[in-house]
Amino acid sequence: MKFRSVNKKIMKKIILIISAIIFSLNLFASDIPARPNPPTLVTDFANILSGDEKAQLERKLVDFFASTSTQIAVVTIPDLNGNEISDMAFKIGQEWGIGNEKFDNGILVLIKPKTSDSKGNVFIAVGYGLEGVVPDATAKQVVENEIIPSFKNNDIYGGLENGTNVLIELTKGEYNYQQYAKKVGGGFNPFLILIVLFVIFSAIFRGRRGNAFTAGGRNSSLPFWIGMGLLSSAGNKHSGLFNDFSSGSGSFGGGSSFGGFGGFGGGGFGGGGAGGSW
Repeated sequence: MKFRSVNKKIMKKIILIISAIIFSLNLFASDIPARPNPPTLVTDFANILSGDEKAQLERKLVDFFASTSTQIAVVTIPDLNGNEISDMAFKIGQEWGIGNEKFDNGILVLIKPKTSDSKGNVFIAVGYGLEGVVPDATAKQVVENEIIPSFKNNDIYGGLENGTNVLIELTKGEYNYQQYAKKVGGGFNPFLILIVLFVIFSAIFRGRRGNAFTAGGRNSSLPFWIGMGLLSSAGNKHSGLFNDFSSGSGSFGGGSSFGGFGGFGGGGFGGGGAGGSW
């Protein structure tokens, strides 16, 4: 009898634990909006885009997907339900499977609009396969330079148009993140700066020993000017690590015109991206 009563107590505890887990999973899942059906690359849950704006943005992103296999999705939500927008973006990207499963080449632009009692938030989440092409710092620059200025002027479509244009150009390899950084400012390569500082300090050290900065000497200030030359050329690069990157070519399904998007491909997200507020 005692054995049976103990078993009943254990079974009740197991049932309670399982129920709690299921309940918590349901709460977790409820934070994630359901994938649109039929699938779209522009999903406006917050109703902040007009019908024409949504159609134009959808058409551009579908055409880009059809020619490269890279999926850039735009999602607006009315509320974060207590979540950080970064967490919400990664959850949506992962659960919806934005991008190709093989290449993990998805990008999600998530927007929570500004209200009378809360700031607006935007976050660019980058799939595993594109983290080298759109690093966190670059995603931050796109948010701050392309998206938020228009959002502050109540031009949501303009901000999304500008931001997605840059993301398309980066992932197509029309320019790399270093060249984009130069365009918007702050394009120095930190590694190159360290090299330049090393050259300059070496020149100073040698000068103290009488081997450099000697008036009229053969090596007068040469290391210093080499260093300055390297520094000045840092902003004049027209090639880089990802300059030849291509997100793909040809048709990967989905069609090349509006309405032809066939669905998300199971891409994964690992935490790359950045955001901001207004």
